[in-house]
Amino acid sequence: SAISVRTRPASRKVGRVLFARKKNKTALQHLHCTDRACGRAAGTRQCAAMTPANKEVGALHGLRVLDLSRVLAGPWASQLLGDYGADVIKVERPAGGDDTRGWGPPWLETPNNSSSRDSAYFLSANRNKRSLTVNLARMDGQKIIRELAAKSDVLIENFKVGTLARFGLDFAALHTINPQLIFCSISAYGQTGSRSQQPGYDAMIQASAGLMSVTGEPDSEGGKPQKVGVAIADIMAGMYAVTAILAALAARNRDGAGQHIDLALYDSQVAWLANQNMNHLIGSAVPARHGNAHPNIVPYQDFRTADGHLMLAVGNDRQFADCVRVLGCAELAEDDRFRSNSLRVLHREELVALLVEKFLLANTAHWLAKLAERNVPAGPINNIADVFAEPYAEERQLQQTLQHTEAGDIPTVANPVRFSATPVQYHFAPPILGEHTAEVLQHELGYTADEIKALAAAGAI
Repeated sequence: SAISVRTRPASRKVGRVLFARKKNKTALQHLHCTDRACGRAAGTRQCAAMTPANKEVGALHGLRVLDLSRVLAGPWASQLLGDYGADVIKVERPAGGDDTRGWGPPWLETPNNSSSRDSAYFLSANRNKRSLTVNLARMDGQKIIRELAAKSDVLIENFKVGTLARFGLDFAALHTINPQLIFCSISAYGQTGSRSQQPGYDAMIQASAGLMSVTGEPDSEGGKPQKVGVAIADIMAGMYAVTAILAALAARNRDGAGQHIDLALYDSQVAWLANQNMNHLIGSAVPARHGNAHPNIVPYQDFRTADGHLMLAVGNDRQFADCVRVLGCAELAEDDRFRSNSLRVLHREELVALLVEKFLLANTAHWLAKLAERNVPAGPINNIADVFAEPYAEERQLQQTLQHTEAGDIPTVANPVRFSATPVQYHFAPPILGEHTAEVLQHELGYTADEIKALAAAGAI
């Protein structure tokens, strides 16, 4: 990508916003940019927000994240940190960048109807980041990463185990440069063990780590194992990464030292099988597929109505009594087979057969209204277009708009967290490849225009 270089010389001594630890205190104190050459409040694109007077700063304002990851798990984690106010620098290959930029269609289109190089997939996980292109195979590229790591609080990577060590960019090497660095490694099977060298993508993790075995219609109904409709193993690993990073930052604030986080997609997938794991470990039986039904709660599944379907989620005996009252069969609440949830699980087939007949007597809207009157949890089975067309989506502002460098206004899906004092940030659209290379090198590392041009000519950026 083309690199635009500002001609103003930059000082080698560049200040930045960081977390400063007060001795014997756990509070975080913001320090502000001292780079006189910068001419802004701080030497990053976030500078305008980095002032005490601006109340619209995120909870992680002042935190710098160096994101060497690609595809989904790592980028999902760094996007969340960016949403919460961190300054995220996304490091990409000069040729092509993040793999997901090419995972289309659909593609982002510019106002003149010419498709850009970026896919909708890439846009879903890369807002609130600055894109820096670096060739890690070159020594001058490795030097840039070391310099940025020295000025960062968090590094996220998902390279094949051992790759960064060959470049001198693994945790052991960077910890000597910056002992306070939180270094998060995301891989398929972890940094140790017999499978550590094996690659892995979401679908194979869903399959091999147990999720597909409990997803899909049962064999008795002609079903087969199914993967979830989104890359949920990647997304959940990204969520675990964020919680681990925040825990490590809390520990650093207490003890003053960074640490290495080893997070495996496989381990994460196993961990969040939750009740299904314990159903096996306590009950010994291998959990089976129940389609849209719940293994431990009845009735908790979809039902066909006169004109469609709805999802019923009865979670306790009171809700069951109100549900059957709405359906005109209140006597079922006193039936010895159905008095408690454990009994309803034992007599699942008998109960469901009775409810199936009742739900077919009226349309979906009728039943949803009646169930809502009795506070019985139930909902329509919406497609994604339905979701964003709902009045609720507007009330809760589930869709936001960001200003993209090439395409103008583009949509993004809101972060679901609502902070009372440190709101989620929607500062930057997903960047074009290398959009901030010169900016980062100049303002964060103090490279001159000539030095940046030389790096570009050498293929380092």
